[in-house]
Amino acid sequence: MRTAGAAILMLGLAGCMSAPKPQGCPAGQASLQTVQLFLGAKTPAAPGERDLRRFVDQEVTPRFPDGVTVVDGGGQWKGSENKMIREASKVVLVVLPAGGDSHGKVEAVRTAYRSKFKQDPVVVLPPPACVAL
Repeated sequence: MRTAGAAILMLGLAGCMSAPKPQGCPAGQASLQTVQLFLGAKTPAAPGERDLRRFVDQEVTPRFPDGVTVVDGGGQWKGSENKMIREASKVVLVVLPAGGDSHGKVEAVRTAYRSKFKQDPVVVLPPPACVAL
């Protein structure tokens, strides 16, 4: 009986154990989040190269002064008429600083882009990753 009680107690305690914590980042790296903003060029109001550079300089850089990367891209999706739509795009990549209101700043950039160019930019926030700075 005593053995059965001990076994039940051990099983009960085993259920209370927490999952192992994920390993931290290697030395010299920090766990940070990145954001990817996909800025389309679908409408005539969409930015050209000069307009996009001005937008990044005026809206993105002040919010993320540590730096951003802008690369050419291309997107496709099925539109409301079930036809494939393809368009050129720009992808703005930002490593978000630790702390602060980074998500509010990202939303402010989205709002500014939507207002200025009448387009809805797509924003992707992957999970945090180890980043060497």
